[in-house]
Amino acid sequence: MKHLIPLLLPFVFAGIICAHAQTGGPSFQVTKTGNGRQSIVFIPGFACSGDVWKETVALYSPHYTCYVLTMPGFAGAPPEKTPELGGWVSQIAGFIREEHLQRPVVVGHSLGGVMALMLAGRYPDLIGKFVVVDALPCLPALMNPAFVPAAHPGCDAWGAQFRAIGDSVFYQQQRQGMLQLLADTSRLAEIVDWGVRSDRRTLGNIYCQLSNLDLRDSLHPIVCPALIMLEAPFAELRPAIETQYKGLAQGRIHYATKGLHFIMYDDPQWYRNELTDFLPL
Repeated sequence: MKHLIPLLLPFVFAGIICAHAQTGGPSFQVTKTGNGRQSIVFIPGFACSGDVWKETVALYSPHYTCYVLTMPGFAGAPPEKTPELGGWVSQIAGFIREEHLQRPVVVGHSLGGVMALMLAGRYPDLIGKFVVVDALPCLPALMNPAFVPAAHPGCDAWGAQFRAIGDSVFYQQQRQGMLQLLADTSRLAEIVDWGVRSDRRTLGNIYCQLSNLDLRDSLHPIVCPALIMLEAPFAELRPAIETQYKGLAQGRIHYATKGLHFIMYDDPQWYRNELTDFLPL
């Protein structure tokens, strides 16, 4: 997909259209590209920039209007004083309404996929369809079937712990962590840099919230079509994963043929075929 970018640039336009909560708007950053009648909202994953969608946007922007988010505190974006996952989802819903987007498509990777599930469950009439790229309704339950969310998980303490990590140690942790999530290491330096430039308090707080989240009973209100694309190793856990998604009436689950968490990089042809079959060009 990379080779498509120079060919498509003459046909697209881009600009930052909103940024900061103190102006009354959302606290995430948004880049708008293209001017098609149908809109797509792209949500990146944990600590990632919206640039994670660069190749996907190059593919879709000649035909759709693409809104690419970078969440507050991630990849150098200004952080919120009190980052809260549910609040981010509410802000995205507000943004869709303020921009008068008519039942847009929502595409989310990792944490962004979780947020897409939350958005569709809380606001079932707001979006037309959505795509989840390698995310689950309840990741902790995959390792602990008896998992029950804590009433008071103490996420502020997690933020303090992340801030206490020295810079060199944090860099090494980011790099080693990404090597477990990324088979195509040509993008390793870029993704690690996003994590290093992220606000530590936001990382700790949001990681804690994600680790305490269970959306399995929140899927039943969702009526729009959904595509769930999961990394190849998850196929070995198919029964447990499909049990988690059983409440998603209009969802279809497909497993990548190779690679790890960053499916768009590790299995690009499969990813493109699945995406364009669900969301035609």
